[in-house]
Amino acid sequence: MLLIKNGTILTMTGDPIGNGQILVDEGKILSIGKGISIPEHCATIDAGGGFIMPGMIDAHCHVGMWEDGLGFEGADGNEGTDPVTPQLRAIDAINPRDRSFAEAYENGVTCICTGPGSSNVIGGQFTTIKTKGMRIDKMILQERAAMKVAFGENPKTRYSAKQQIPSTRMATAALLREYLFKTQNYLDHKENNSGFDLKLESLIPVVKGELNVKAHVHRADDIFTAIRIAKEFGLKMTLEHCTEGHLIADELAGEGFSAIIGPFIGPRGKVELKELTFDTPAILHEAGVKIALMTDHPVVPVHYLPFCAALAVRAGLDEETALRAITINPAEILGISERVGSLEVDKDADIVVFDKHPLDVQARTTWVLIDGDVVFKRG
Repeated sequence: MLLIKNGTILTMTGDPIGNGQILVDEGKILSIGKGISIPEHCATIDAGGGFIMPGMIDAHCHVGMWEDGLGFEGADGNEGTDPVTPQLRAIDAINPRDRSFAEAYENGVTCICTGPGSSNVIGGQFTTIKTKGMRIDKMILQERAAMKVAFGENPKTRYSAKQQIPSTRMATAALLREYLFKTQNYLDHKENNSGFDLKLESLIPVVKGELNVKAHVHRADDIFTAIRIAKEFGLKMTLEHCTEGHLIADELAGEGFSAIIGPFIGPRGKVELKELTFDTPAILHEAGVKIALMTDHPVVPVHYLPFCAALAVRAGLDEETALRAITINPAEILGISERVGSLEVDKDADIVVFDKHPLDVQARTTWVLIDGDVVFKRG
């Protein structure tokens, strides 16, 4: 057993617990609060008056898909030879030895949803994993977390250069509809169908509403196109990036889709980003949209996730919501909140100790636990 004591506990589901204690056993949180019963011979971590919070979650990144510092050899995120590739799985490309994983957990990001990029209309399957490990198969929380689809500038840029479909937004939407219709037909006649189509097999959970769609959307019109298609086919969907979401916040609030917002840090490097602002999270939250924040690593390095939250606070988002946007909100959006995202009894002991408030840009992690194991200790 392991006891963490002498810190302010930010549970993400209740009020902060001053001078709180957390008891960990066999990778799970056994008890949490003040004055809890402590067994004899229990190992102890002293938080030193700092802050104790759940491990942070990046709900949209490409860690391990574009390996740090390797160029082409480490770039496995976009299969730019075919605009429709739902059969691709992130777990077959992720390299856990990419040093970005260590930078993630050393800075308190203990869980990520990572997967293909946005060159293709249908890019493939994201996966949700813990950030510590040597073998991807042993790091998985959700092997198939979501199906990536992309609207707007990226697919048309990739394939217009090849002089093939899609070179317009119309063609992007049409290709997506075509494969959704094909999948529905394939599923309806599967018992009598002697052929096998891996692309359509991979899309069956999508059309059945069992697998979430991660819709890459920046511009307001692309956001509405994604929503239109989701409604046509009854898809579960999240709005990824949602850069112009603040311009249509009231409309989005009425639709019921969650938004995973970002990245914020960097230039407006393409037309779709001309309305990029740190105000988006606060505006969407105030309108009633459930939000999470992303780094889109390697666009913003994954370990800057708390910094992204701090910048959102500076732009008007309240601190509690900002912390929830990198912990319990992404856990709920991804469907993993029964295990991670908050400090509660029976959840995974993914725990981070900071020497200052986590949204203080000078704050540093002093201890990091994943599944109850100490994976980082400063000093």
